[in-house]
Amino acid sequence: MDLRKLKTLIDLVSESNISELEITEAEGKVRIVKGGVATVAMAPMVAAAPVAAPAPAAAAPAAAEPAAPAEPEGKVIKSPMVGTFYRASSPGAKPFADVGQQIKEGEPVCIIEAMKIMNEIEADCSGRILRILCENGQPVEFGQPLFIVE
Repeated sequence: MDLRKLKTLIDLVSESNISELEITEAEGKVRIVKGGVATVAMAPMVAAAPVAAPAPAAAAPAAAEPAAPAEPEGKVIKSPMVGTFYRASSPGAKPFADVGQQIKEGEPVCIIEAMKIMNEIEADCSGRILRILCENGQPVEFGQPLFIVE
């Protein structure tokens, strides 16, 4: 991809309300995420983003502490992408997973809609669902915890 085109895309993302942009062309794939860029060409921008991110977390240690105890409770199933979280395949359908339900590795636990594409998210472990951390229809970020499994 042409560097001028790449710079234009980065400027568009930074000036808009979107948090992520992914473009696939014949030459390859580019993914731009606000606060960091997931491309080889923009490695210096990735180094700049983490410096700014820890400062707010350090300024508010109380906000960081409640998230820490959630990890030891069990295995966390995280979102593999940015999108909208749905517990079922359609509004009237039965949810893929409920609290207390036994799940198996590879079994669908939810759907994340990204760019009008419904992506089934599969469990990466077996166990019993202890908690569902997202509401139906809630926007989720990459790496955001969705479920805690015992």
